[in-house]
Formats: sequence, C-alpha cells, structure tokens
Amino acid sequence: MDRLSTLLERFPVRARLFHHGPLCGLTHFAAQPGRGFLHVLRRGEMELSHPGGGAPQRLRVAEPSLLLYPRPLEHDFHNAPAEGSDFSCAQLEFADAERHPLASALPPFICVPLREAEGLSPALELLFAELERPRCGQRLLVDRLFEVVLLQLLRWLLERAPQLGLPEGLLLGLADPALARCLVALHEAPGRAWTLEAMAAEAGLSRSAFALRFRQQLGCPPAEYLTRWRLLLVQQRLRAGAPLKSLAAELGYANPSALSRVFKAQLGCSVRDWLALDLTASPTAPERS
Repeated sequence: MDRLSTLLERFPVRARLFHHGPLCGLTHFAAQPGRGFLHVLRRGEMELSHPGGGAPQRLRVAEPSLLLYPRPLEHDFHNAPAEGSDFSCAQLEFADAERHPLASALPPFICVPLREAEGLSPALELLFAELERPRCGQRLLVDRLFEVVLLQLLRWLLERAPQLGLPEGLLLGLADPALARCLVALHEAPGRAWTLEAMAAEAGLSRSAFALRFRQQLGCPPAEYLTRWRLLLVQQRLRAGAPLKSLAAELGYANPSALSRVFKAQLGCSVRDWLALDLTASPTAPERS
C-alpha cells in the first residue's frame, strides 16, 4: 500500500541546495513563508537554537543527524563544523505551503540521528559523493537526491509514528494499517460517493470501531476529514484556473451551488471572495547571516 505517492503528486515538495561545506560561528536561518529546510550533519556536532520558540530553545546535536524543518521556523546553528564539507542543507518548497497536508501534520522540528535512520545511508552517500565532485548537472541531481532523502525520512517516520509520540493527525492515521487503507482510497478517489459504511469497509472495520479509531488518530470525524481534503483540492485547482462547475462534478458534489455552500461553511467566505483575497506573495529567498 502506497501511502505517500498520491499525497506528494497532488502536493509536491521541491528541494533546492542551499549550502554545502563548513559553517563559521553563528549561522541564522530566517523563517520565510512557504519554506522549510532539510539539514544533514554527516560528521561532528553542534548546537542549535530557536529564538522565536516553536521548538526546543536550545539543543545540542552530538552525532551525525538529519534535521527537518517542514514549516517556516527561525533557527540558529552555533559552533557547527568549521572545516571540511560534512554539512549540507536544502531549502524545501511545499506546494500550497500553508495547506500542505504533510507539512502541517509534521512537528515543527524533527531530529533523527543517522544511526537510527535505517535505509537512508545509500542515498546520503550518493548525495555527498555528488556534492564533493562537481560535474555536469550537479545542482539538478543534488536537488533530486535531497528529495529522495526527504521521502525516505517520511517513510521512516511513518514506520515509527506511534513510538515517536507524534501528535494526532494525518501521519498517525497513515501509520495505522487499517486507517491507511481508507485514507489512501479517499486521497485517490475523493469524488466517490463516500459514506461512513464505505469508508469503514475500506478499513476492514465496523462503523463504530472505524469512527472511534479515526477520531482518536486524526483528531476529527471521517466525514470532516473528507470535506477538508476535497476543499484542499478545490483551493489548489481554483488557483490554477479550474472552473467551479467541473470541480463540483469531479469531487462528488451535486452541483456548483452545493460545493459553494460547503466552501463558505468551512472557509467563512464565498469562492469569489476567497479568490479575491488569495493574494499570497511569492516567497522570497531565505536569509542567512
């Protein structure tokens, strides 16, 4: 069962090499709208801090680790490796960043020691080998390799979600084999005429057991999750210029008026007003000092 492909096809994540090599003194990473970071410390140790809160105020990273910031979060690196090329990071660009289902489900900061991240070593070795020997197409290949590392890290998190103490939400749901079957079906066929019985059948559970388990793991009823998923797709497609009529038919609504009513009830404004207000500025380049 592929729990990630549909999500990442509809809401992709793009990585772009931001830095490779030594860091001197204090390195500051500003919080920029729509931007995250994936840092790889291959050797050495360092301290990091989060001046604006949202994660541990100060933390010592005493071994090679992956540091993931899926959402904008100001952070500083102190006394990072000052020699060699054992530190690299990529800027992450999440499609529809504020509504990206995976980015919003992850904790604001994740630190995974490389010794615990089984399966990541080959990709990381290839990433550093490519970084250390400039060749044609290096930047493009490095960006894609960072995306491979991110995808493998997401797999690792899914496999260990209950043990990691992740908050209720999509990741916990996808980590539950029964709920994952239902969630994958909802993601792949959001326009199907879903009922509670149909969703429970996908999960292989009774209606009552399914509804309780779904709420416990995802923090909302199944019907509410389906509505939110559909509206995420509506917002994405509206921004791309799709007409409301075709979206209503595609996503299981009787007509555009029915979709408009759900849209206003959930988002507090009409489709027309939402489009007028959706003036998200293009993200600016991240800041370092």
